[in-house]
Amino acid sequence: MIVKNGTVVDPVSGKSERLEILIEDGLVAAVGNGPFDETGAETLDAMGLTISPGLVDMHVHLREPGYEYKEDLESGSRAAARGGVTSVVCMANTNPPLDTGLKIRFVRERAAEAGGVNIFPVGAVTIGLKGGSLTRFDLLREAGAVALSDDGMPVMNANLMRLALMHGKYHGLVVLSHCEDWDLVEGRSVNEGAVSRAMGLLGRPAIAEELMVMRDAMLAEETGGRVHICHVSTRGSVEIIRQMKRRGVSISCETCPHYFTLTEEEILRQGSQAKVNPPLRTRADVEAIVEGLRDGTIDVISTDHAPHSAEEKSRPLEDAPSGFSGLETSLGVTLTRLYHECHMSLPFILRKMTANPAGILDLPRGTLAPGAAADLVLFDPEETWRVDPGEFLSKGHNTPFAGMELRGRVKCTVAGGKIVYHTDMR
Repeated sequence: MIVKNGTVVDPVSGKSERLEILIEDGLVAAVGNGPFDETGAETLDAMGLTISPGLVDMHVHLREPGYEYKEDLESGSRAAARGGVTSVVCMANTNPPLDTGLKIRFVRERAAEAGGVNIFPVGAVTIGLKGGSLTRFDLLREAGAVALSDDGMPVMNANLMRLALMHGKYHGLVVLSHCEDWDLVEGRSVNEGAVSRAMGLLGRPAIAEELMVMRDAMLAEETGGRVHICHVSTRGSVEIIRQMKRRGVSISCETCPHYFTLTEEEILRQGSQAKVNPPLRTRADVEAIVEGLRDGTIDVISTDHAPHSAEEKSRPLEDAPSGFSGLETSLGVTLTRLYHECHMSLPFILRKMTANPAGILDLPRGTLAPGAAADLVLFDPEETWRVDPGEFLSKGHNTPFAGMELRGRVKCTVAGGKIVYHTDMR
C-alpha cells in the first residue's frame, strides 16, 4: 500500500511534511518524498488530510468477559477504528476480572479472532479486584499483560500498593492507579461543590483524588517503582504531579477529553449522561488540566471509554453507573479544544495520544519510523461534524458530547497495513 498526498505529522520530531508512506507486509517500509513505485500496489489518496501514527488509548473498558451487553472486543474494536485508535489497552475490571494468566490469554485470543485494531490487556493488581492480595505479576506478564491496574477501584491498602510498586518494578510493569480515597467518595455521584449543594447531594471532593495521588507518588519515590495516575481531574492533582516530576519521581499521568472540556454544570443539564468517576469538576480545574497538558505535566490523553446500556444510563443520577463512551469522539473533542481553541500544535497534541502512551507501556506503537507497525490515522483537522450517538459503532451510545459540533474528523484508519475504517465503511 502507498499512502500519498497527505501531510505526515511526526509527533516525536514535531515535523509536519507532505510525504508518502510505503507499507509492505503490515509494516512501514519507507516514508519520503516519493513517488514510490505504484505497480501492483494499493494506493490510498490522503489529499487534504493529515496523517499520524494510529492513536494509542491506554485506558479503555471493553467489558468482555462478563458484560458483553455493554461492549465486547469486536464492537470495541470497531468503535476504536472509527475514532482513529489503532491500539487499545483494556482494563481488568471485567467479570471475572483479568487476574490470572489464563484470563489474559483469553482476551488476547478473542482479540485475535475479532481482528481490527490491536488490543493489549491489563492485568489486575489484586485478586478479584478486592484489594486483599496481590496477583501473580510474573504470570500476568508472561501471558501478555502490558500493565497492572485495579481501575474502577482504588487500591486502598497503602502497604499493598507499596508491594505492588516493588513487584511491578521487578517485573517491568507500570501500575496504573485509580486515585480516589474510597471512604470519601463511596456512594457519591458528583463533584463536591456548587452543583452538589444545589442538588442536596453529598459530593466527591477533590481532596479524595489528591490524597491518593500524593500517596502513590510518595510510594513511587520510596520504592523506585513506576506509577501512572489515571484520569487526572483536579488542579491539585496536577500540581502534585508537577512537583513530584521535578523531584525525579517515576510518575506519569493521563487525563481525558471530558476533563479539559466539560464542567460539573453538565450534571444539571444532562444528569446521569454526565456522571463519571472521578466526576466533572469546576472551570478552574478544567483550566488547570489544560495548563498541565501545555507544560508537559500531563503526559497522555486517554478516553476512559466506559460504555453502558441505555437502560442503565437512563436511571436516576444516584442509581446510574458512571462513565460513557469516548473512543469515537476523542480525537474530535481534543482537536476542537486543544488545537482550535487553545492553539496547541498538532505534533504536540498527537504525541500525548501516540508516542507517549506507547512509551509508558513499552509498546512498539505510536511511530511511523521504518520497520514500525503500519498503524495510521488519516483525519481532516478542519472538518466540522455533529456528534450523533446513533452513529456510534460502540454498543454504548451514552455520551455527554451528544449534539456537540466538533472540528476535526477521522476519515480513515489503518491497522497493520489494512484499512479497518473508512468514512465509506460501517
